[in-house]
Parts: sequence; C-alpha cells; structure tokens
Amino acid sequence: MLPKYLFGKPKNALEGENRAFQALNECPSCKNRATDAELEEALYVCRRCGAHMRLPARKRIAITVDRDSFREIDAALSSINRLGFPEYDDKLEKARSLSGEAEGVLTGTASIGGILCAVFAMDPNFMMGSMGTAVGEKITRLFELATEKRLPVVGFTLSGGARVQEGILSLMQMAKTSGAVELHSRAGLLYIAVLTDPTTGGVDASFATLGDILIAEPRALIGFAGPRVIEQTIRQKLPPGFQRAEFQLEKGFVDIISDRRELKGLLSSLLSLHGEVC
Repeated sequence: MLPKYLFGKPKNALEGENRAFQALNECPSCKNRATDAELEEALYVCRRCGAHMRLPARKRIAITVDRDSFREIDAALSSINRLGFPEYDDKLEKARSLSGEAEGVLTGTASIGGILCAVFAMDPNFMMGSMGTAVGEKITRLFELATEKRLPVVGFTLSGGARVQEGILSLMQMAKTSGAVELHSRAGLLYIAVLTDPTTGGVDASFATLGDILIAEPRALIGFAGPRVIEQTIRQKLPPGFQRAEFQLEKGFVDIISDRRELKGLLSSLLSLHGEVC
C-alpha cells in the first residue's frame, strides 16, 4: 500500500475524522477522493481526471512485470557522504526511512509478457530520484549486465536531477551511464525508456533520453531546467503545457504517450517485435 502523503493529507491529519474517510486518498490534481482499493485497481490513475500519481519503485515494477518474476540486483549499494557535505548523512537516512530503499533506483531482471529483460525504476520517495554516485553505478551495472546477457532494458525514469551534495561525483554519472547505454546499443540491443513525472536535470540529459523508444506518461514534466528557472532566465512567459509530455510529443522529443493502464501491453508488444527482428 502506498504512503498517504503521496495523495494528500498525512495520516495524522485524519485523526478525529469520520472513520469512513480514513481509507480515502485525494488526487493531487482534481482533489477527487478514492479508496485504497479503487486506486490499486486503477493503477493509481485518477478515475475522474486521469492524473498519473507518482509511484514508489517497487510498486512501479510490480504493476509492470510478470508476477513474481523480478530479481533484484545490487540491493545493498548506496551512497556515502564522500565530500562531507553538511547534513547529507541525515538526508540519506531520512530518504532510506521514507522510501524503504537503500538508494534512489531499483534495478534487476524480470519478464514482461514472458520476455526476459533488465529493468530499473527510480523512486520519488528517495530525494525525488536524484542521481548520485550509487544511482549512476547501479544503472551502469544494469546496462553492463544486459549487454553481457543480451537482454533488452526497460527503465522508468523520475528525477529532479543530479545530487548537489555529491558535487562533480554526481555529474560524472551522466557520462558513465551514457557510455553504458551506448555499449548496450552497439550490441544491437533494445532500450525502452518510460519517462514519468518529473524527469529533469542530469537524468534527462543522460540515460533517460537515450532510449531507442521514448514513452512518456500523460502530463509528465520532461526537460533539463524547470519552467520557472527558464522563465526567470529569459524573462518571458512560457506557453501553456511547456515541457509536458504532450508538448514533447508534438515537438518530436518523445515517441509515444501511454496511459499507465495500457503500458504493460505496449511494452510486451514492443519487446516481442524486437525479438522477432533480432
């Protein structure tokens, strides 16, 4: 079950309210309420407005891959405070407690539609999926494994960018992950990137947008710098929907926008077609 804070009121804010409402969650977009069971059935897509709610990495993988097929790798790999950045150790500990994960990305192998592949998913509850040395290392290792085993890769990106607390060590992961993706591509293997909200910063400028096929969830924010930063820099108002998935599709930056409830079938078809071509 997903934490209450993803959908509106924190759990303690519900104290004293009618017990009938305790199992209700609120859509962050239209404020429509739904029970845990209704959200689970709809894969955490609002039935009223279609908003796609952010998902923890394990939930994301669980609703995408074949049942009981996921095998995690590098589970214990995590960042340390190499630069002695103030309060970073506390932030890491809080992120681990909040997400239940050792790091901001979950990696492993699984089957989708019966086809074995390497998979990764970034976690919004771990410092908004920010990329540090461990995130870059885990993704690099996954692509290296996929190249060795000749597996396609399916990745779910979500990130606020590179982790400032790790300085240049974080920025170096852009080159490292990009190199691993390139070697995987040269081996004639498929990489499908699913861009979720938000995919920004150094992640957007590296492995997130190097996929052979770029799929975006509806209304996902995709770009290097955020709209507010751009507006403040150029001192102009940006057009409505700028950098959202629909805007990026119109401009040719992404290939497909897929509703989450149809995504597993789409991925299965794409993986199957790639297997036939190979």
